[in-house]
Amino acid sequence: MYTPLFTPADNPPFNMARYCIGRAAAATRDKPALLIVADPGASPTEVWTYADLEDAVLRTAGALRAMGLSQGDRLMIRLDNTSAYAILFFGAVAAGLVALPASSQLTDREALFLLEDSGAAAIACATHLDTSGLSRAPHVLSPDDVARMMREGPRLDYAATRAEDPAFLIYTSGTTAHPKGVLHAQRATLGRRPMYPGWFEISAADRVLHAGAFNWTFTLGVGLTDPWANGATAVVHIGEKDPTIWPRLISATGATIFAGVPGLMRQILKYADLSPSAMPTLRHSLIAGEAPPPGLFEDWAVRTGSHIHEGFGMSEISTYVSTAPSVPRRAGAIGKAQPGRRVAILAVEGPHAPVEPGHEGWIAVHRSDPGLMLGYWNRPAEQADVVRGEWFVGGDLGHMDADGYVSHTGRSNEIIKALGYRVSPLEVETVLAAHPDVVEVACAEVAVRPGVHIVGAFVVARPGAARDREAILAFAGERLAAYKCPREVRFLDALPRTANGKVQRSRLLLHS
Repeated sequence: MYTPLFTPADNPPFNMARYCIGRAAAATRDKPALLIVADPGASPTEVWTYADLEDAVLRTAGALRAMGLSQGDRLMIRLDNTSAYAILFFGAVAAGLVALPASSQLTDREALFLLEDSGAAAIACATHLDTSGLSRAPHVLSPDDVARMMREGPRLDYAATRAEDPAFLIYTSGTTAHPKGVLHAQRATLGRRPMYPGWFEISAADRVLHAGAFNWTFTLGVGLTDPWANGATAVVHIGEKDPTIWPRLISATGATIFAGVPGLMRQILKYADLSPSAMPTLRHSLIAGEAPPPGLFEDWAVRTGSHIHEGFGMSEISTYVSTAPSVPRRAGAIGKAQPGRRVAILAVEGPHAPVEPGHEGWIAVHRSDPGLMLGYWNRPAEQADVVRGEWFVGGDLGHMDADGYVSHTGRSNEIIKALGYRVSPLEVETVLAAHPDVVEVACAEVAVRPGVHIVGAFVVARPGAARDREAILAFAGERLAAYKCPREVRFLDALPRTANGKVQRSRLLLHS
């Protein structure tokens, strides 16, 4: 199913859930580990101490194993963004299963693809999903089933997994027409430790509020894994996501670190009532997932009296280049390699060797990094594409200055980063091409205003067919998650192509 990118000299016993939850539960049993907040004007709807959290995680682990699931089996999670999602994820890891976090926004078609591709033995689903057409019917768990498992499952100790054993499988948009699975090891949480001095500066005294959903590695890591690995408190909001609510949530919960995508920070600046006194506990904020809009850092500092620190990474390793309170931002750069990371710029052509400062090349991280994935699930050809000798190359181009600051200059592929999500244009094109009135289609990133990008679909219509924008959008909405759907449809007489027939997505906007 996968080939590990490297074989370590040893493979010691290690369980990610024990590391993140078990240590804090032993040291600070009664400390709040998780706060669930629906309304910033009211008390938290749920308060989980570390003792409560560990008990629920281990009962969930026991219930999963009692179902007949074995170590290494995949469990897909398609729940709403609640405490049950977080506990089921870590319960699966504690049991030695492989957690597969997915978005509740996925259409049934998309969810069934992930189930089939991963060979998942079970799925927890917020709504009914017909799995009868799959080659292997999984166990299906409802939210009520998960709630009972958390309360009544037979408490199981943490599985005797090892550092290189699989722990979770993240599906991300790639260069193919379907998402690809990125398989991470139990050691992945150890690979996050360089972020703490190099980005967070987190301590047990912090309360971390993340604005994202748990199916994203940014949220799973920064919003849950990192607070718990440091004995801090995670804060999760389950109410309306109005931009004006976040400053009030920060104030009401005493959050000290706030995380989200740059687009959200810009919305907060635009719509919320901000001042340094409005969020007195906030130490700093973290952003990742997309390029920040112009002026974001400066405007945020003036309006809030605190700073934003940018992180750069990918699903295959998470964040590995960043700024921090001790690493000041430099204009045009995304930051420096976090302490202990081996990051280099490799020549695009010729030997796989680092280039001189200032020269563009592949942004690469050494394959010995403990945060690096085990490999791509069922994608051996794509895995071979990311290896350059002793280096892992994820497709990003950039250059590094003499002081170690890295600047990102683009991607080798054409992944669309829209509203904080990575979207494969090929996946969207495959869906839209099935519309009866579409002859050809290509998708590209469209800037609707500075710092805000959406998915745009450029369509060549069937001769004689009506150029019906709304019909195409509705067709996409029935088959794709909302964040993958194009927000703009433009009709062309022909798609721009190279001499050998390849669509030139970079020229689409010039031909509309």
